Amino acid sequence: MAKKKTIRTIPQERAPVREQDPRERARNFKEVVYGFRLEDALHEAERCLLCPDPACVEGCPVSIDIPGFIQKISAKDLRGAYDVITGTNLLPAICGRVCPQESQCEGVCPVGEALEPVAIGRLERFIGDTAIAQGWTNIPYIEPSGFRIGIVGSGPAGMACAADMAKAGCDVTVYEAFHQAGGVLKYGIPDFRLPNAVIDAEIDNLRKLGVKFECNTLVGRLFTIEQMLAEMGFHAVFVGTGAGYPSLLGIPGDSLGGVLSANELLTRCNLMLAREFPSYDTPLPLGRHVAVIGSGNTAMDAMRVCLRLGAENVHCIYRRTKAESPARAEEIHHAEEEGIEFHWLTNPVEILDDGKGNVRGMRCIRMELGEPDESGRRRPVPVAGSEFEFTTDLVVFAIGTNANPIMGQTSKLKLNKRGYIETDANLATSMAGVFAGGDIVTGAATVIEAMGAGRKAARNMKAYLGLRDTDLPYLTDGRGSAGRLFGIDLRERNFARVRVAATANS
Repeated sequence: MAKKKTIRTIPQERAPVREQDPRERARNFKEVVYGFRLEDALHEAERCLLCPDPACVEGCPVSIDIPGFIQKISAKDLRGAYDVITGTNLLPAICGRVCPQESQCEGVCPVGEALEPVAIGRLERFIGDTAIAQGWTNIPYIEPSGFRIGIVGSGPAGMACAADMAKAGCDVTVYEAFHQAGGVLKYGIPDFRLPNAVIDAEIDNLRKLGVKFECNTLVGRLFTIEQMLAEMGFHAVFVGTGAGYPSLLGIPGDSLGGVLSANELLTRCNLMLAREFPSYDTPLPLGRHVAVIGSGNTAMDAMRVCLRLGAENVHCIYRRTKAESPARAEEIHHAEEEGIEFHWLTNPVEILDDGKGNVRGMRCIRMELGEPDESGRRRPVPVAGSEFEFTTDLVVFAIGTNANPIMGQTSKLKLNKRGYIETDANLATSMAGVFAGGDIVTGAATVIEAMGAGRKAARNMKAYLGLRDTDLPYLTDGRGSAGRLFGIDLRERNFARVRVAATANS
């Protein structure tokens, strides 16, 4: 029997991670972090205490068996580690890169109470990258169920739901408004953080499950949710369209030339390849002096993209301090290394016109922190008499997003007062057979949280359709048997859906 690990017996330092030199990477779109080698992964796996009641699993929105896959790495069974992860997460190479592990699984790791926590995200990425390099997939035997499922949106929520419904034997079609599948993973995250090749490899695994992708298809304009359930013959629909409608501050001058949202900037650069203009014919306004308003991960991406597009200087304008910034610490660190200038406790009040309808600068005001607001963070308060002008020729708003109104405008789905789709605890909407999850329900969240919502919706869609959930092989609700018919618990019987056609005489 292996000796029990303790804080004193495990390696005390995290395995180092290799990165591009900041001076080089600020001029290219190649991935910044190189990831673990085998020796790094084996070192880091030894730091896991293999807790009998692992808090990390509870901290993961899709409940990956984290000690299980780490134990496989320690045994050099990398394929086994992949099998463990993909039991609950089909996108390990993606989640290992962009999920905020520091506030989820790693944030509750007991090792972190005395040392740096186990680098769970980097281990997950290592296994995901190894699987892509080796061509591994996990395609179970699938018995067709006869049900057709429509998925609106090919982001992380839609992909997770599609995978689980395909495994349940359903004929799954995913509709994507853009010309490439991937949703926010494709249009919102630059290659230097998440390479397109990684996204494409993970999407190919869904295609191997039988999932079909229909791109250039804007649901709500070409056809409606109601039409999907009626004329198009889908038995259930999942809406995972995200929340990509940009927010602006509504200050004077925000309609000038040279003002755009981070979503537009990133979509043009990432998905439409404006960074390679004129090889690709997508125009993108280039600024020499760029100001990005906001300090979340999207703001970090926008600033670092502008730097790579050739801006002379890029500034972050944020009304709170670095301690309140919602961006991941790693992203802020990388931005600082690359030369981004941060202006904390600064708030724009007006964008200044050059007399020709374009931006020449901003008028800002200094802020100080007051009492906490509803978010729990100290509220920024203007400092009287502290206004000043700031020179810039491109202003990018990265202050959050809202729900795209198309779903609400073209269907009878009930929305909440903020315009997001309203669901019950099972992620069922006001329309029978229609479920929703991810950012379109909760507002902006993380990739893994969206995936968790997609999987939760899939479980409840299977229950709605009367499909046996293979993730729950035994009934354990404590109610006892309802009787048996031919040896099968009556509560597990499937049913056939019947469509009654109206006649002229009815």
